[in-house]
Amino acid sequence: MAETPVRRRVRASGSVQGVFFRDSTRQRAEAAGVAGWVTNRPDGAVEAAFEGDADAVARLVEWMHDGPRGAYVARTEVNEEEPEGLRGFDVR
Repeated sequence: MAETPVRRRVRASGSVQGVFFRDSTRQRAEAAGVAGWVTNRPDGAVEAAFEGDADAVARLVEWMHDGPRGAYVARTEVNEEEPEGLRGFDVR
């Protein structure tokens, strides 16, 4: 029996743009089989939505607290949302 998917929206603030945060997030999400998207925000933050297996989503959320090498994450905000049935992972 398949586990019910979960969705989390994560916003990482700090020195997070220009350090391959979005592409690193995409690579990790695709490897974990998690759907969603990631985007740079006008205020300098990176925002992502993850949908999928609860454990895989939790690992991605945890990774967002540090991000890729070269990033400095000063703050993260995590919100639980209703899954939308997304497929694939987009860099916006």
